[in-house]
Amino acid sequence: MDGETIVSPVSITKEANEYLSNTIDEHKALGVQLSIEGGGCAGFNYKWEFVNSEVEDVNSDEIIKLDKGLLYIHPTAIMYVLGTIIDFTKDVAGSYLKINNPNATSQCGCGESFAYG
Repeated sequence: MDGETIVSPVSITKEANEYLSNTIDEHKALGVQLSIEGGGCAGFNYKWEFVNSEVEDVNSDEIIKLDKGLLYIHPTAIMYVLGTIIDFTKDVAGSYLKINNPNATSQCGCGESFAYG
């Protein structure tokens, strides 16, 4: 692997890696999958699901190793999340995964849905 550059469709901050790793460990899952579905106040929703077994049908071309477990990116989500930074934020309103998506043309106030294109 000398000289090879590994490019991932998303970047994960240290805080998000820690949060996702702890959540995966707490649920005794193998990982989580990020996908996109139509809906929400802005047009598309981010959808998170636990991956619980190796025999489970995980539709993913992109797999990112976390400290504990894996982050799977659903193939249809890749074009929507390319270049995205996943962060974990704590503030007075609570704690949440914050998705900084450069492809989103707008985003709802809660950050769970976005517009594309």
